[in-house]
Amino acid sequence: MCGIVGYIGHRDAYPVLIKGLKRLEYRGYDSAGIVLYDGNDTKLSKTKGKVSDLEAKAEKEDVKHGNIGMGHTRWATHGVPNDVNSHPHYSNSGNLVIIHNGIIENYEPIKKELLNRGYTFQSDTDTEVLVNLIEDVKKKENLGLGKAVQVALNQVVGAYAIAVFDKERPTEIVVARLGSPLAIGIGEDEFFIASDATPFIEYTSNAIYLEDEEMAIVRLHKPMKVRKIKDDSLVDPYVQELQMNLEQIEKGGYEHFMLKEIYEQPNVIKDTYRGRLLANKGIIQMAGVEDNIEKFLNAERIIIVACGTSWHAGLVAEYIIEEFARIPVEVEYASEFRYRNPIINKEDVVIAISQSGETADTLAAIKLAKENGAFVFGVCNVVGSSISRETHAGAYTHAGPEIGVASTKAFTTQITILTLLALRLAKANGKMANSDYQRYLLELELIPEKVAEALATNDVAKEIAKIYKDAPNCLYLGRGYNFPVALEGALKLKEISYIHAEGYPAAEMKHGPIALIDESMPVVIIAPNKGHYDKVVSNIQEIKSRSGKIIAVVTKGDVQVKALADHVIEIPETTEALTPLLTTIPLQLLSYHIAVMRGCNVDQPRNLAKSVTVE
Repeated sequence: MCGIVGYIGHRDAYPVLIKGLKRLEYRGYDSAGIVLYDGNDTKLSKTKGKVSDLEAKAEKEDVKHGNIGMGHTRWATHGVPNDVNSHPHYSNSGNLVIIHNGIIENYEPIKKELLNRGYTFQSDTDTEVLVNLIEDVKKKENLGLGKAVQVALNQVVGAYAIAVFDKERPTEIVVARLGSPLAIGIGEDEFFIASDATPFIEYTSNAIYLEDEEMAIVRLHKPMKVRKIKDDSLVDPYVQELQMNLEQIEKGGYEHFMLKEIYEQPNVIKDTYRGRLLANKGIIQMAGVEDNIEKFLNAERIIIVACGTSWHAGLVAEYIIEEFARIPVEVEYASEFRYRNPIINKEDVVIAISQSGETADTLAAIKLAKENGAFVFGVCNVVGSSISRETHAGAYTHAGPEIGVASTKAFTTQITILTLLALRLAKANGKMANSDYQRYLLELELIPEKVAEALATNDVAKEIAKIYKDAPNCLYLGRGYNFPVALEGALKLKEISYIHAEGYPAAEMKHGPIALIDESMPVVIIAPNKGHYDKVVSNIQEIKSRSGKIIAVVTKGDVQVKALADHVIEIPETTEALTPLLTTIPLQLLSYHIAVMRGCNVDQPRNLAKSVTVE
């Protein structure tokens, strides 16, 4: 949520910033702004709406000139979305200008003090308070910009990624972070600043990811300095080589990023297990697991913490780990876990799952677990992200950049990693027969081609979407391994189409939701020919007797459910534990087509952000 871009160097800054803001649109936002320094003064343009609206306004206002500039996409927290509350914000003198991602929790007492000191405020934002606090510190103590930022940040409580420019020091930008991501791209006598690396990937492959409570001063013609905010000590930053390319963040001929990412799943699942799964040799090798295998095997329990789609992947993992490795698993919403004073022991293993690696609640849960002595293992997609640095060990999914706000390939690659983990633990503790272990390895290796086969149901999903695109509500039902898939399917539908949808264990239908069933209620039932198939058939009969409309996801060749359902979508045969990797595919396609037909912004649903970096 919110996006930051900045540039200082020899190029025209405007096209770099505008392109960068467009790359960050996936994060979710409601307004956008830009400021450039033309060698004499700063010029600012900002507006409620999209980056395209900003581009049109900046063109009219001639805000296009200069080699230094900053841009921002805002997701409203303090103050409604409007032009005035949009970033950037000036200080009272007009010398300082700031962009900010995050929340300053103690902004109200600071604002009152600044009001008493004669400061005035144009917006309702906490960010305008921060830039004036920096100015006040700078004037009172006669400090340079970097030192003033440092002193001011030691007075605030909250989360932030900021970039600050001072007209009196026109060859530098000061940046800092706590709880919100910030990357610095390093080029030839130029620097790029962004919330992630996507805005500058075509300009440089070298980047520094600031750690929490670090700040940097990027200067023209001078080396960058990174310091600790608390004690001013110098930091020797680690320069990473970026592992994405421009092609990965373009649509590649697809109408939407979401559709592209749905169709990438056969390849990214294969990429995720490549080098880790050696099925013919009966080997799973994951360095983060191998180096800490005793911690897993001696664990009294595994606690999985995550949010949203990652939480659903964690629920699938609970079934898989408990069945395969016979280790107790609890799955927690990170947002609840961090606040309910949980019991955490030194013998516990905590698995934190996050696509972005920046989810604020999951990061806070990790810190709580570490404070209580637990071993923390991370599963995330973004190399160098905060979660990858905060955890003791972990495993990356190799999904590549996921631009669509509604996660698709993140879900299946997370399940892939967690399945590999469960199988490795089962092998190590002897809880699975060798013949079963080998069978699962071989079957997992075949999953990418079976996902590709499941994607061939696209036309069927599209035809079903035409019928139900105007439904006001929808139920999703599943049992066992596919109950979490029902939750995920419902989440996808409501995220991008704004249709109210709920997922339930199929057996729970009789405990309330059956009251909603009538001829206008579509019910999506996940019914592969595994596990509790006969029970699911009974649930379908109960719905049919009440005139409900059945959309069933079934195993190819199914006869019994097909005879009862109004519509069926077929998936290939696989073992029960791996069915979520296939059953989720038609649900993604169905949600996508319904949203498109309803005229919704599929890649940027209203009110949603890709990475929730504030509470």
